[in-house]
Amino acid sequence: MNFMRPVPLTVVLIFLFAGLCFGQADNPGASGAVAGSPATITLEVPAGTPLPVVLDKEVRIQKTGQPIHGKIAEPVYAFDKLVVPAGSEVTGSVTRIAGVSAMKRTMAALNANFSPTRHVEINFDQLTLPDGRHVPLHTQVSPASQGVLQLATAADSKDQDNEKNKNAAKKLASDKVKEKKEEISREWQTAKEQITAPGKMHRMKRRVTAELPFHAQYFDAGTRFNAELLDPLNFGTEEMTGEKIQMVGTAPAAGSIIHALLKTPLDSASAQKGEAVEAVMTEPLFTNSKLILPEGTLLKGSVLQVQPARRLHRNGQLRIVFHEIVPPKSAEQHVEASLEGVEVKDDQHLNLDSEGGAQATTPKTRYLTTGISVAIAAFSDDDTLNRTLDGTSGYSVIGTVIGLAARSRVFAYAFGAYGAGKSVYGNFLSRGHDVVYPKDTAMAIGFGSRVTGPPKAAPQTLLPQE
Repeated sequence: MNFMRPVPLTVVLIFLFAGLCFGQADNPGASGAVAGSPATITLEVPAGTPLPVVLDKEVRIQKTGQPIHGKIAEPVYAFDKLVVPAGSEVTGSVTRIAGVSAMKRTMAALNANFSPTRHVEINFDQLTLPDGRHVPLHTQVSPASQGVLQLATAADSKDQDNEKNKNAAKKLASDKVKEKKEEISREWQTAKEQITAPGKMHRMKRRVTAELPFHAQYFDAGTRFNAELLDPLNFGTEEMTGEKIQMVGTAPAAGSIIHALLKTPLDSASAQKGEAVEAVMTEPLFTNSKLILPEGTLLKGSVLQVQPARRLHRNGQLRIVFHEIVPPKSAEQHVEASLEGVEVKDDQHLNLDSEGGAQATTPKTRYLTTGISVAIAAFSDDDTLNRTLDGTSGYSVIGTVIGLAARSRVFAYAFGAYGAGKSVYGNFLSRGHDVVYPKDTAMAIGFGSRVTGPPKAAPQTLLPQE
């Protein structure tokens, strides 16, 4: 007995049509093939993003719960939109003031400091945008580089001094790099102006009081923190047509410079050649008003050259390069990119060469300070002034006190020799300084004209969100 019945033609057509639709939904290329079809982009600042906060006035540390006020030092983007302008206000409070260990207190007391620095934890819990909107924050706050937004710019290559040897493309890229560096300097200078620097008299007063045996602890105006988001910030969605995003994921033109944060902490003392390095773009890149790379684009690279610091005060070296860019929901591209600038501390001496390699440097003042210490030791006698100088050179405040009190020439020679030896060892014989890039170090990364891999014919179109 035959139970099979013929299937109506209309049912077959319905199944074929449904299969075609589902096939297009699973195919990124097919979904973006329809001209003008909008893609919905979520404007979200993800968890883990460090908000750069700078205190706009000094804070005397007194108790837990006291309020803390600061401003966003650099603009924050989501995909291609500015969502948190520089200067937006951030408020929080002191959450913990740690105690001081007996060892630390004793060592400070030996140097006539009876108010050793305490570790202070703070938290920022509210963001106020320029339009008056209040956005709750859930953050984990850590100290940032205290050289607030200072960019160590790479020196121009020697080839750039000879304009005649450049072809037109190279000259154009060079000019573009120069213009972008000037733009970055202006932007970061504007960020610095978010705070009011204290006057000279106030700074002098603070220095004097800080040397007293008993003194208050402050956060100076301009102290910078990274407020890492524990929860994402959502600023809605944005619809972008295929025309607007058709260039997303293409390799940037030679001479393009982007802002990024380093996600892989590096130290020339421990880094290995070939070690993987990652950074994330913090601002979108446009070319002729066309979006090329959105915020959040991942940069992948490696350590190209590394040399740890060595004895005889030989400093470390570190060179990193980037090989790939991976925009959100788009195909990766092979590129050649290197450092054009990096954020450093005020007291960190770092030079970048024309290819983005970094080398720690030693201030030339070491010759002067060492010479003074040796001269003090060489001309020691029983004179009160010389005994005092010997004591200061040998062991700071305690040495000064002993130098004043002691009447023995032996003490004078001993302290003077100790101070001179310490200076010679510290400035010439000891291990040099390493190149250190902490996590979330701000960087300016420039793209070259050569490509390390075969470029893709067309970027992968972004998927609409359902």
